[in-house]
Amino acid sequence: MRNNGVIVKNNIEEQIALIKRGAVELFSEKELVKKLKRSLETGTPLKIKAGFDPTAPDLHLGHTVLLQKLKHLQVLGHDIYFLIGDFTGLIGDPTGKSETRPPLTVDDVKRNAESYKAQVFKILDPDKTKIVFNSTWLNKLSSHDMIKLASELTVARMLERDDFKKRFETNRPISIHEFLYPLIQGYDSVALDADIEIGGTDQLFNLLMGRELQRSRGKEPQVVLTMPLLEGLDGVNKMSKSLGNYIGVAESPNDIYGKIMSASDDLMFRYYELLSDLTTEEIANLKEEIASGSAHPKTIKMRLATEITSKYHGTEAARKAEENFEQVFKKKSLPDQIPEKIFDRQTEAIKLPNLLFQADLVSSTSDGRRMIRQNAVSIDGVKCTDPNQEIPSDGELLIKVGKRRFCRVIFQ
Repeated sequence: MRNNGVIVKNNIEEQIALIKRGAVELFSEKELVKKLKRSLETGTPLKIKAGFDPTAPDLHLGHTVLLQKLKHLQVLGHDIYFLIGDFTGLIGDPTGKSETRPPLTVDDVKRNAESYKAQVFKILDPDKTKIVFNSTWLNKLSSHDMIKLASELTVARMLERDDFKKRFETNRPISIHEFLYPLIQGYDSVALDADIEIGGTDQLFNLLMGRELQRSRGKEPQVVLTMPLLEGLDGVNKMSKSLGNYIGVAESPNDIYGKIMSASDDLMFRYYELLSDLTTEEIANLKEEIASGSAHPKTIKMRLATEITSKYHGTEAARKAEENFEQVFKKKSLPDQIPEKIFDRQTEAIKLPNLLFQADLVSSTSDGRRMIRQNAVSIDGVKCTDPNQEIPSDGELLIKVGKRRFCRVIFQ
């Protein structure tokens, strides 16, 4: 990341731009500017908090959206507190759930927490990251302390939260202990004196609770930054293991590389924005290269696949994964004889439906658009999903339509 140097660290506007990259909401920018200015003037790093309940042993790329933002703040010189909710995990986070969520066991929490630590340091600098467990301070709260904490929030305020509101309106049960979860998460910010807390958009209510509790205790309220929930490979639903649309951090290099290559072009740039170390300007340049026809989307996607795979398995493993992709996916199920079509090399790109028609792979350009919409067209093993996609008139392409129609297109 080239914008993580001294210039950015000493420039508030550039810091703000990096912090806001990919973010959804910021409460509030004015407060953030104040904290950053004070940090520069005093040389005191800000305390950045992000909490993770150890609900499963493995993280996927959806979880790393927060880690990537923590990395941005880490390279700006601020202190990162990666909070593992071993205490809250025993309660069960009700966020987004239509019914009471079963809590984890103590053994589950311990096992998953150890797995988290190993995966987190693939992104964050272990020497500059503080791993903390909220049981450290929450186990010290007496029953009197918990009742006093509960007195700071009304039931009406709690029912403003969308998932609780829906369950209340449809007469589905809400356990009392679930009301305690946002309070306890908010208390974590009090205990840490957090300056900034980062979380997903589904955590907004809980994050704002930290501000309320800090303010009620005479502390300066934390700034809240929400990050989007990363779409899975289907491009629609949130990345989730249960939906099978995920890319796991601990998956093999070949699996990570191949899954990223299966993403649509639009989703590819969503991943670039939220997961890549490239600057905003560099990503904009990649989009321009595709739009101008000077680069093929597959080439840009391979760059992303290599970067993400390298992040979790190293550059050599990423290189081998690329070779494997080319060998397995590009040559998979190819007939012995593939027809070739030779075209003159052009300076302008060609619309994909037109290319399919000229290569005798479809009966018309409208038929070509229909096949693209049905996800029946691939180029060099990569699915094409955009009927308006333009293909650079250069080099060699292996095009497949449906299960049996192939053509090797050569521009010379």
